[in-house]
Amino acid sequence: MSQVEIKVPDIGDFKEVEVIELLVKPGDAVKAEQSLITVESDKASMEIPSSHAGVVKELKVKIGDKIAEGSLILMLEADASAAAPTAAPAPAAPAATSAPVPAPAPQSVPTPAPQAASMTTAPAAVAAANTNGQKSHASPSVRKFARELGVELLRVSGSGPKGRILLDDVQGFVKGVMSGSSAAPVAGGGGGGGMGMSLLPWPSLDFSKFGETELQPLSRIKKISGPNLHRNWVMMPHVTQFDDADITELEEFRKSANESLAKSGVKLTMLAFVIKASVSALKKFPAFNASLDANGENLILKHYYHIGFAADTPNGLVVPVVKNADKKGVAEIAKEMGELSAQARDGKLKPADMQGASFTISSLGGIGGTKFTPIINAPEVAILGLSKSAIQPVWDGKQFVPRLIMPLSLSYDHRVIDGAMGARFIVYLGEVLADMRKTLL
Repeated sequence: MSQVEIKVPDIGDFKEVEVIELLVKPGDAVKAEQSLITVESDKASMEIPSSHAGVVKELKVKIGDKIAEGSLILMLEADASAAAPTAAPAPAAPAATSAPVPAPAPQSVPTPAPQAASMTTAPAAVAAANTNGQKSHASPSVRKFARELGVELLRVSGSGPKGRILLDDVQGFVKGVMSGSSAAPVAGGGGGGGMGMSLLPWPSLDFSKFGETELQPLSRIKKISGPNLHRNWVMMPHVTQFDDADITELEEFRKSANESLAKSGVKLTMLAFVIKASVSALKKFPAFNASLDANGENLILKHYYHIGFAADTPNGLVVPVVKNADKKGVAEIAKEMGELSAQARDGKLKPADMQGASFTISSLGGIGGTKFTPIINAPEVAILGLSKSAIQPVWDGKQFVPRLIMPLSLSYDHRVIDGAMGARFIVYLGEVLADMRKTLL
């Protein structure tokens, strides 16, 4: 038996990696090529194996140390005859760029859409030391998944080897929070810090040293809506489906109808038609007119159609609700929208006027833009965005003809609605807007 220095072998292009896990301790007997420590770069984690069999005499690294090729890991009382021919780091988890995070089964906790992006967040932002100086052990892909959900990994119990946190552990933790069986993570400060204390603090600077500044308090509406928007974005895996609707004939009908309704004082808006068309689509695809229950295990299908619409006011956006839109004609919907919008601008909307929506529409068509990603208004599972209509050339099979095209942006909760259903909904909605007679079917 002789003492052997076990060093970091060739680890490729990584010049410096962080020790995140110690897999052995002094006195442990190890075999050749048995993993000794786990290290992590900004793109992957890997386990460093032993080049010899023997007994660990002394560890030369601790959790949090930065090491590189040739760094001394430990002293081993080894049997020279048991040396491994080569020793190379064994991958403990794939890089975040190598494969997307697997999607959970339907009605599970939130899972982000597959992505291909390197993890560049600073180590301090993804794994903070606990009171014992230890860190949460998880692969980069699991850390990324947890970070996107706002989960603090130190609060999650790992079920993998040596307590490693797996994807299922993060999903189980979020499900527990949503069901109320475990405490929610503490919210970060500054309104943008996320839901996990492991995130970096919100930056605070003295901007006056760069130039003149002015302090403007947020409106009451923005103070209320901000935390709700943040929660909705973090807790729901958003997917946005884009499409265009040909509203050429519908716009011509709207204008002619307004001429005949001029004396009544009712003005038909395109949004009123979209509300009516959306009801038709919601009836055909009832999952969009639903909510998840508190446990995230059942879908509550609603047999009423209360449509919220975003109204711009001097103090910010509010969302009045047109109740029972399925039982009202377009003219009645337009009249009610006009009354609710006026009350919103005057700050006279009652709480009941903004409650009970089963689906929401946000229209920016009067301002401009081509597409955007509206944030779902929980506990709803979808929201429709409308952008500015424009004349575009459309091929009719023989020639290009000018058509009035309205861009549609549909965001939906991926736990409830899959991509195929999202695409079918928005395609059908476009067909209804192109020919409102479909609402009679």
